[in-house]
Amino acid sequence: MQEIKINREDKDLAAACAEGNKRAQFELFERTKNKMFGLCLRFSGSRSEAEDLLQEGFIRVFRDIGHYRGSGSLEGWIRRIFIRTAIEDYHKRKNKLQASALDLPIPDFYLPDDFDPDDSESVIDILHKLPPGYRAVLNLAVLEEKSHEEIGRELGITPSASRSQLTRAKAFLKKIIQKTLLLI
Repeated sequence: MQEIKINREDKDLAAACAEGNKRAQFELFERTKNKMFGLCLRFSGSRSEAEDLLQEGFIRVFRDIGHYRGSGSLEGWIRRIFIRTAIEDYHKRKNKLQASALDLPIPDFYLPDDFDPDDSESVIDILHKLPPGYRAVLNLAVLEEKSHEEIGRELGITPSASRSQLTRAKAFLKKIIQKTLLLI
């Protein structure tokens, strides 16, 4: 049987947050807000949607923090909550859309002249141009390293639809790069 290692510092911080200690909650928020906002930006369609996701994610973190048991990092536990929150948000938005993301044409879009691939905001701006289904699959497959079977379960699509949306997302990004290179 594998021994579970307890991270005492994380467990103590989580316990203090669960007890309503405002200082501990602020410390946890400050420690994780930037990484979680980056995750929210990748999944959302805009900065304001990302801010809404960040708020919803932290509401859930502080609501459920008493369930953290100290096995594994607290940041990893929080990250999983944020990913679930982003996926639930994706489902809500998907249900509001009439057209399937698979049927959307690839829009005309060029990389801006000041695009910097090392600048995370430039990259996020490009991700925001992707249809929501493409963006969700790309994030889960490439950045979260999930299998198409896992993505299918989480997004309520088939593994083949996940593969198709990932292929289309890559084609979208490739088309942007090719169009931009032709203009240089």
